[in-house]
Amino acid sequence: MNTKEGNKRVIALGFFDGVHLGHGALLRRVTARAAQLDAIPAALTFARQPRELVTGKKTPLLNTAQDRAELMKTCYGIQEVTALPFDRTMMEMPWDQFIIQVVVGRFHAVHVVVGHDHRFGYRGEGTPERLEGLCRRLGLGCDIVKEVELDGITVSSTYIRGLIEKGDMDRARRFLGHPHVLSGPVVHGKQLGRRLGIPTANLVLPDGILSPAFGVYATKVITADRSYLAVTNVGVRPTVDENGKETVEPWMLDYDGDLYGREIRIEFYTRLRPEKKFSGIEELKAEILRNADQTRVYFARLEAEGQA
Repeated sequence: MNTKEGNKRVIALGFFDGVHLGHGALLRRVTARAAQLDAIPAALTFARQPRELVTGKKTPLLNTAQDRAELMKTCYGIQEVTALPFDRTMMEMPWDQFIIQVVVGRFHAVHVVVGHDHRFGYRGEGTPERLEGLCRRLGLGCDIVKEVELDGITVSSTYIRGLIEKGDMDRARRFLGHPHVLSGPVVHGKQLGRRLGIPTANLVLPDGILSPAFGVYATKVITADRSYLAVTNVGVRPTVDENGKETVEPWMLDYDGDLYGREIRIEFYTRLRPEKKFSGIEELKAEILRNADQTRVYFARLEAEGQA
């Protein structure tokens, strides 16, 4: 077994879209095993969804690779997250060679953790049972983590995507174990919000990332130095833009500054209302101010309940 002392890892294998409670059970096992073995808790994933190359079909993802890595680190104490490129060479690699050459050879795994339904390697021939047998032969530890259920429903990225598409952020947050996250750089908009005294930070959805249901949400925006309550509109701004492109626009309450070009992270908590077309600018402004009051009340209640 090709392991360098001081560089050994306990490695989680998976795609981890959303980093939900099911993934959390697996990642907690990794950190526990790593503590026992004096090893680095790590995760090995792919930059793109393997199914995309295998089937040619794209499934909108809940998070970017960067957000997945950040959630694994902050929520579960994973120290290293590596997103491997998934190309034809990787797709055609036999499952056992992936473990021997990549997981052990390159990343010095001493213990591997996978979910009960994880498939990997050429044609998905790598199964948890086969992995367990190979690990025994190689002298590696191996844990297979069972599915996690909530409200009698198996926690899965597919189920959570459906919640996000409907705008049900409250239920999505329960199944994720954290708020739904979108992040990216702030881009220039039409400055309408600033003229109204409601300056928004415009975020274009990253390519391939699922759009939440159009509407207005109570959110938090995380900048490099702190967190702000925000009213966030997802949609095409029908009141002010006839041919608007889909954008994500948070109005950060109690913030005064310039965020253009800087990365922000938006955490979605609850949907306040669907997107709608108002009779004019003044009606729109009045509604946004009402939504700001709703947002403050909502987070004050969460904080009183110890959930914020």
